[in-house]
Parts: sequence; structure tokens; C-alpha cells
Amino acid sequence: MIDPKLLEILACPVCKTEVKLEGERLVCVQCARRYPVRDGIPVMLPEEAELPPETR
Repeated sequence: MIDPKLLEILACPVCKTEVKLEGERLVCVQCARRYPVRDGIPVMLPEEAELPPETR
């Protein structure tokens, strides 16, 4: 689980907007990139993100 205070300050490294927790991923509210959370640690690297289905 991610600390709610940490979630408040995290932002998508690509478009700099907020992210929300959806299951085991952080999802950008603007570009919809999905960043994995491994062992409770968000992996906010653009190369680790899954692109939304319409941009693949």
C-alpha cells in the first residue's frame, strides 16, 4: 500500500499531472500512462509505464 501523503505529491514524470492508485498501478489522470507499484514502491520511470490502449 502507498502512503496517502506520498500519493498526494506524486506526479506523472511525462506530463506532470496527478496520478491515482488503481489496483497495483498508478495511473496518470491526463495521459493515462500506468506505472507499476512493486513491493509498495511506485516505479515512476517513463520506460516502465504501460501506455493506454489507444496509443500502443
